[in-house]
Amino acid sequence: MTKEILVATTEKIPGHNYEVLGEVFGVTTQSKNVFSNIGAGLKNVVGGEIKAYTKMLHESREVAIARLREDAEAKGADAVVMMRFDSGSIGTDMQSVVAYGTAVKFTD
Repeated sequence: MTKEILVATTEKIPGHNYEVLGEVFGVTTQSKNVFSNIGAGLKNVVGGEIKAYTKMLHESREVAIARLREDAEAKGADAVVMMRFDSGSIGTDMQSVVAYGTAVKFTD
């Protein structure tokens, strides 16, 4: 059974001291199907939120965090501090999302 790796966007975790193990990351690249792309193109004409892409980005972040946790667990970490996201487009219909941070091991 895998343990739950705490992920924090802060540098300090209240009530814990820790040693730094190193950088960890999780990345995913996703795209929508052709029908979603057609719908997005039509929405681009009239304006408004493109919900299929919003959902894809939300799912991408979740996948990236899960992979970040896997990377941290493989290093023996208890937590990840200073977690951040970065993203970018690949072509016109693909999106890459990376979650990155510093793996730490509790010393207390």
